[in-house]
Amino acid sequence: MTTTNTFGIVFYLRRYKANDGKAPIYARITVDARRVDIAIKRNIEIVNWNGLKGMAKSKGDEFKKLNTYLEQIRSRIVECYQELQLKKQLVTAEAIKNKFLGIEEKEHSLMSVFDFHNDQMKNILEWGTMKNYYTTKAYFQLYLKDVYHTQDIYLSQLNYKFVAGYEIFMKDYKPVESKKKTCGQNTVMKHIERLRKVVNMAIKYEWLDKDPFMKFKPTFIRTSREFLTTGELGAIETKKLTIGRLQHARDMFVFSCYTGLAYIDAFNLTPENMVLGMDGGHWISTARKKTDQPIRIPLLPKAMSIIEKYKNDPIALAKGKLLPCYSNQKLNAYLKEIADLCNINKPLTTHIARHTFATTVTLSNGVPIETVSKLLGHSSIKTTQIYAKVIEKKVSEDMQTLRDKLDLESSIKPRKSQYLRALGTK
Repeated sequence: MTTTNTFGIVFYLRRYKANDGKAPIYARITVDARRVDIAIKRNIEIVNWNGLKGMAKSKGDEFKKLNTYLEQIRSRIVECYQELQLKKQLVTAEAIKNKFLGIEEKEHSLMSVFDFHNDQMKNILEWGTMKNYYTTKAYFQLYLKDVYHTQDIYLSQLNYKFVAGYEIFMKDYKPVESKKKTCGQNTVMKHIERLRKVVNMAIKYEWLDKDPFMKFKPTFIRTSREFLTTGELGAIETKKLTIGRLQHARDMFVFSCYTGLAYIDAFNLTPENMVLGMDGGHWISTARKKTDQPIRIPLLPKAMSIIEKYKNDPIALAKGKLLPCYSNQKLNAYLKEIADLCNINKPLTTHIARHTFATTVTLSNGVPIETVSKLLGHSSIKTTQIYAKVIEKKVSEDMQTLRDKLDLESSIKPRKSQYLRALGTK
């Protein structure tokens, strides 16, 4: 795997170290906005230095020799950079400096690769995802400290025993200062899954020859997605609320229940996201913040009525938004109040609205799972199938349809036989 790095070399004077009008010359190596300096053991009068060109500006023999020496230094640094690239080693300013100075770089360690991964991904992945990687790294550091009595290990030390041991460690671990229980099976598996992604990066860079996960099979426990039933959704829609903020929160929640949009996607909607669909009706056209997956959603009447309600809202107009939205934290707090008022014993959050759209609003009403998958912006239908497995109402209705069909067929057969016998007698 090859990567493209921004790489540069400049020579400059450290003027604050000047003595008798002379200052030491340093080479500065920059890779991907990170830099290191190397003292090249040469001094020059400040008046004879060209700061823009990074070289001596005088033309005497002494200065020509100095400029030639600087070019030799530059060439050697470039060679070090190219050698690291050819050997597919980690290219950093520090690594180039070490190679130039003849300092052998140690084998890559687990924590250094974690840091490299997180540094590479911090501008690619969402903060919520990155936060999970930082948490995973912290747990593995704890595992190393408690079980291996060290702060780090080399990649070559990773094996099946290390991964399996971590699973056992996390199931037994409980923070002394925390009231939290030990990590559940799925949480432990997610930490191992993230470690595997970090290790896969090391394998692609050829820092590790053998995959330590080759024999490890993750085991997730299937969990049902919480959603509102038709009755619960109806109770929220019809509940008389006298407090303005709760009315507003209810509208935002119901809007997501009838569009399937996650909180951040609903929050980011602007009037430009409303388009006319091929059927002449109003659609939402946007892309999921989480996956950048494009989605187009025909607006159901209840969702459309909420848009109409807030089309002249001063807050929405000032911010250029389709809807005025609270922060996710505030909205979830208000939804908890609404759940209490409606006697709903479920963790009412913005995400449960998305689950409700997938189950109660669409799949339960016979919308094909392929269509629901596109409406939700899932990249794989396997993700959508999680919802399909928890809808007992739809299963019951489908089985009743089958019973009715079988009953009809059983009643037709005797009449058909009588008719054929009647034809035979004629």
